[in-house]
Amino acid sequence: MQLELLNEQGQAASKVDAPETVFGREYNEDLVHQIVVAYQANARLGTRAQKDREQVKHSTKKPFKQKGTGRARAGMTSSPLWRGGGRTFPNSPDENFTQKVNKKMYRAGMASIFSQLAREGRLAVVESLKVDSPKTKALAAKFKAMNLDNVLVIAEEVDENLYLASRNLVNILVVEPRYADPLSLVHYKKVLVTKGAMDQLKEMFA
Repeated sequence: MQLELLNEQGQAASKVDAPETVFGREYNEDLVHQIVVAYQANARLGTRAQKDREQVKHSTKKPFKQKGTGRARAGMTSSPLWRGGGRTFPNSPDENFTQKVNKKMYRAGMASIFSQLAREGRLAVVESLKVDSPKTKALAAKFKAMNLDNVLVIAEEVDENLYLASRNLVNILVVEPRYADPLSLVHYKKVLVTKGAMDQLKEMFA
């Protein structure tokens, strides 16, 4: 399989060979959905907390007498049946939302995403991406010259200059292959992969 090799003006200068095992697979929508949902769930934090009937502030006095009122018997106002009472199954801060996805499924799902991006023309290759100084303005001018404004860049190495120059750019994310995640691949309109990163992706997902 061949992918477009972009020049510094963002034009397709030539073609570059890409491994079929990563960029030529069939699209598996169910598998892609599963790994994206699992990625989001694994990033979720248990920040909500509720009280059970033991933790709510209440009196232990019996609300009314046991018999003769015509109402259902009640022992205390902390019951989950009462307004202001505790929850039956309260949410806790240590709640675990993680979902397990085995390595084989994750590799197949990532390769499926890369393949679909290539078919849709949303994935391209560049020789390399480097900046001489940690200046956001210089890197922004480079992307502007390539007519790119919403792009995920997967570079074989993100040095300090490239990291500092890219971290303040809106809608632009530069990562190494090991940090490429399914949610970012689906989210960004364009994905740029350097030649060096292609070899690493082949080793990871082939």
